[in-house]
Amino acid sequence: MTDAAARGLPKTDTARGGLSATFAPVLRAEWIKIRTLRSLLWGLAAVLLATTAFSALAGLDDSGDQDFDPLFSAFFGVSFGQIAAITFGAQAVSAEFQGGALRVTLAAVPDRVRWFAAKAVAIGVPALVVGLVTGGVSLIVGKAVLGTRANGLTWGEGLRAVVGCGLYLTLMALLAAGLAAVLRSGVATLSILIPFLLIVSFVVGGASGSVADFLPDKAGQVVLHETWDGALGPWTGLAVTAAWAAAALTAGAWSLRRRDA
Repeated sequence: MTDAAARGLPKTDTARGGLSATFAPVLRAEWIKIRTLRSLLWGLAAVLLATTAFSALAGLDDSGDQDFDPLFSAFFGVSFGQIAAITFGAQAVSAEFQGGALRVTLAAVPDRVRWFAAKAVAIGVPALVVGLVTGGVSLIVGKAVLGTRANGLTWGEGLRAVVGCGLYLTLMALLAAGLAAVLRSGVATLSILIPFLLIVSFVVGGASGSVADFLPDKAGQVVLHETWDGALGPWTGLAVTAAWAAAALTAGAWSLRRRDA
């Protein structure tokens, strides 16, 4: 059995000098990698666990803040769940740069852009599913903990936040995946993104005025608020986060095409 076959990768047609498989087999191979790496499955589980746990803790705070936002309180844990999401995206890509795995992959799928597109879809789809489940569970748990403080929340606001939560976590995972393709290291990717999200966004962002509204996390999390005062709304905020993710994925694809495996 060849290395490509052992890794569940599609075979190349050497007689024709090109790739005989379509996008679907490449995507299937990448999905096999995702679901057979235990660390990635644990990363997805951590998205749900971290988000719901910290959302429940936030809901227990009954300090009577006049700026209290019951919707964001129910989804407060996303600030921590996103760390698990970016870890999932970064590890899924950085695993290819360990032990010569990428050379085996590209031997089976010479079209690097096709392969990276399949990798992005294989990361994005499970991240979206887990993100939507996380959003639904967070809303249920958050409202239960908040009790009467959540009575003002409407069905539409809850649905928007659940969908927005799924999309936001997916985009953050893809942002990490694109950066990992550029840096070729999961550790380096997390060393940049985690301090950025925990320090730059909350500390520097708070002092930079409207510029902070266009940071990927600040923009994307507008959808989780009942009301907002910044330059962006719920969906335009997610569009800004999507632009960050698209830029990272584009840079990752460019890096893969220009650099040796």
